[in-house]
Amino acid sequence: MKIGYARVSTDDQRMDLQRDALTAAGCEKVFTDTASGAKAARPGLDEALSYARKGDVLVVWRLDRLGRSLPELVKIVGELEAAGVGFESVTERIETSSAAGRLVFHVFAALAEFERRLIVERTHAGLAAARARGRKGGRPALPAEKVAAIQAMAVGNRSVTEICKALKIGRSTLYKYAPGMKEGAATGDKPA
Repeated sequence: MKIGYARVSTDDQRMDLQRDALTAAGCEKVFTDTASGAKAARPGLDEALSYARKGDVLVVWRLDRLGRSLPELVKIVGELEAAGVGFESVTERIETSSAAGRLVFHVFAALAEFERRLIVERTHAGLAAARARGRKGGRPALPAEKVAAIQAMAVGNRSVTEICKALKIGRSTLYKYAPGMKEGAATGDKPA
């Protein structure tokens, strides 16, 4: 059985094009999501994956409807393959139920791994080059007068929210320089 999956990012977008393409591709059932691809929670996809049985094929209109990144796509397709479920992308004409389709996806997987390793290597090289020039990572330290203001306001009778607004700082910065403020942090009330 062919099972379709369609996703749009916002409520303003329409799924008609995807639904029509999936129906034309022979999908008997179509699951949908209205959610950004960056969101981990996609109930329609979860439902489609749990509905699929060995021998079924999950069909999408385009690869980017299933996942935002190549590693994510490879992960999902790997899970499908492990469950005995095929995968097909209508626009890119990729299907993993044939040897050629599996080969294409294995090439994608190798490229994704290569991309991940390049990013790690570049990051390490950039950090080493910066250290060689005497630069440290992280955010710059606050000026001494701002630290003094944080500590002075923290011993007063002000709430976490009031101090953060007055000094234009975040809660984590306040807690870093005035650790005693954490006790009242849950409600934003005055310290206990």
